[in-house]
Amino acid sequence: MTDLDELRAELDEYAQPEKKKGLSAKEERIVAGFEEIQRFVEEHSRAPQHGEDNDIFERLYAVRLDRIRALEECRILVSALDHQGLLDGAYDNEAESIEAMDDDALLAELSGAAGAPELTQLKHVRSSVEKRAAEEIANREKCEDFATFQPMFELVASELKAGLRITRPFAKNSTIEVGQWFILDGQTAYVAGEGQEFDSPQGKKDARLRVIFSNGTESNLLRLSLVRALYKDEASRRITEPDAGPLFNGAWEEDDIESGTIYVLRSLSEHPFVAEHRELIHKIGVTGGKVETRIANAAHDATYLLADVEIVATYKLAGVNRRKLEALFHRIFAPAQLELTIQDRFGHPVKPREWFLVPLHVIDEAVQRIRDGTITEVAYDPSSAELRI
Repeated sequence: MTDLDELRAELDEYAQPEKKKGLSAKEERIVAGFEEIQRFVEEHSRAPQHGEDNDIFERLYAVRLDRIRALEECRILVSALDHQGLLDGAYDNEAESIEAMDDDALLAELSGAAGAPELTQLKHVRSSVEKRAAEEIANREKCEDFATFQPMFELVASELKAGLRITRPFAKNSTIEVGQWFILDGQTAYVAGEGQEFDSPQGKKDARLRVIFSNGTESNLLRLSLVRALYKDEASRRITEPDAGPLFNGAWEEDDIESGTIYVLRSLSEHPFVAEHRELIHKIGVTGGKVETRIANAAHDATYLLADVEIVATYKLAGVNRRKLEALFHRIFAPAQLELTIQDRFGHPVKPREWFLVPLHVIDEAVQRIRDGTITEVAYDPSSAELRI
């Protein structure tokens, strides 16, 4: 044999095997998938097994082998190749059956004679964390006090329709805070409350949230679970805060300002009455500067109940006489003015006049009515906590 013949013979040993003839595309994929399982067995001296602790490809091979064994068409197709006895379970080692698999380990069912996608396609594998997040979203209960929140949902819907709010995609690493609005699984969601913060097993800060949905249900899910659910839902959205724009038009007067902010504050005072009704007691004001500067000395100012405050809502404005606007708010909510007397730093009694027992969503509605000019048509009813015509 010539040197050239020897070289050709040597190269033939490494040549690709001749393509099997007479097989359909689907049959070729089944054969190729079975050959991958055989290579796994050759490498590990055992059949691939199910189980959350196993490599994802091993779990894929285990499901594939179960399907090939179960479907007569597949068994016949690969039986001539089965020199390891895989179809008869020769390499099984207490392998878990597909029926007994935990949902968290079960891969999307792969194709066979029924005509599903090819055996090599992995449709979806959920981690334990993702599964728990999905369960928390799904396990919603009826919101018994939904009537309290319904006006807020209606207001947000109208603001979206009017373009005062917009929706944005939920970005990765976004934060979630009380008072924010989202769209999840086609439902509007409102974060109404938050429990005590703690460290999650992943080392991140987490807390239980109270989330109200527009279909009248609620969920007590973890903040990190809500983040994951929003991120996984391709149609999820964050609803922005309202862009108030100019509240009034027309000629400016001497005290008009070019821009400013309506602010709503909540007191952190430990006064028994304030602590008991903290979620309802709000101070409403208007400033032409920064709200943070305005409240910097709150703990030493009787106007702020001699306690720190938190900002719970702000609304931008333009071309507004702030004295008139502030007086308008105070007139609207006068029936709910807080009747409370405290002592200032010198022991003198002080009765603050700018605090009101009004839910935040009613203040939101009042801002909207000031904007569209319908505020003169309503009055605040403390007994029902509503603006009524």
